[in-house]
Amino acid sequence: MSAGPFVFRCFITSVVIGMASLSAFAWADEPSIRRIGVITAGPGPWEETLREGLRELGYIDGKNIVIEWRRASGSDELPLLASQLADAKVELIVAFSTPAAGVALQVTTLPVVFLAGDPVGAGLAASLARPGGHGTGVSMLNRELAGKRMELLQQVVPGMRRIVFLMNPANPLDLRVLEEAQKAARILNVKLETLVARNAEELDVALRALPRSSADGLLVANDLFLMVNRAKITQAVRKAKLAAIFPFKEYHDGGALMSYGPTTRDAARAVAVYVDKILKGSKPAELPIEQMSKVELIIDLRVARAMGINVPEEVLLRADEVIQ
Repeated sequence: MSAGPFVFRCFITSVVIGMASLSAFAWADEPSIRRIGVITAGPGPWEETLREGLRELGYIDGKNIVIEWRRASGSDELPLLASQLADAKVELIVAFSTPAAGVALQVTTLPVVFLAGDPVGAGLAASLARPGGHGTGVSMLNRELAGKRMELLQQVVPGMRRIVFLMNPANPLDLRVLEEAQKAARILNVKLETLVARNAEELDVALRALPRSSADGLLVANDLFLMVNRAKITQAVRKAKLAAIFPFKEYHDGGALMSYGPTTRDAARAVAVYVDKILKGSKPAELPIEQMSKVELIIDLRVARAMGINVPEEVLLRADEVIQ
């Protein structure tokens, strides 16, 4: 037997083994694709901010991370959406809102990163320092701001005696905010009434009731379902010619008079940091919940002039931003 064929076969075998080794090396070097799920009350500014925050940490949607989005049109859809994400084999769930976080923690054992109002008061965590369980995240606790919002509203519209509180009773935080608002109403000597909206249908009913109410002003809860529908709400408020104060800056996109509360952009970026830590092996139970403490007062003088409202100088001086 000649040496030629034998040498050729050895050469081919070496090439094949070498290519296989290079392929295995390249595969080992390729970053793994992570999968996370997100439950929201609907499209909102926090979605793009979450993506931005993840990009800054090296996670590119569609490249080395896959984000499964689930958007609820009402609180009754949350259990199904959380179960869908668990079936989709995601590594963790991001829950934007207290109701979404509560459901995700109940129906799955996956790590949960939440953006919630009062996670301890709502039973999502044992404490801010040591959450326990399988959830952690960002707290936008501002139920104590309800009284300050009502006080600002009364300063802008002197003689205000009746305020309507638009809220989502499916959100545990809104119920706690209602208690604070009721306390403030007694101190300010105003009557507080409620309008409830758990879903789009109830919201339409509540907004149609605004022009028929005898209210002097409107207080809007910091529920993310309501924020998703901010354009519809601000339009109805202007039509009813009601002075209103809102919990988030984003309401000014639709022509809000005043807002007083934390910024959702800062909170959503903080959520991205928690996602990164958990994907790298940290346990939610050991990650302290971040408390968003910064709040902003924003006043739109264009809306005030259109409504014939003269905003007092002392209120304008308190504002972080005045829209002219």
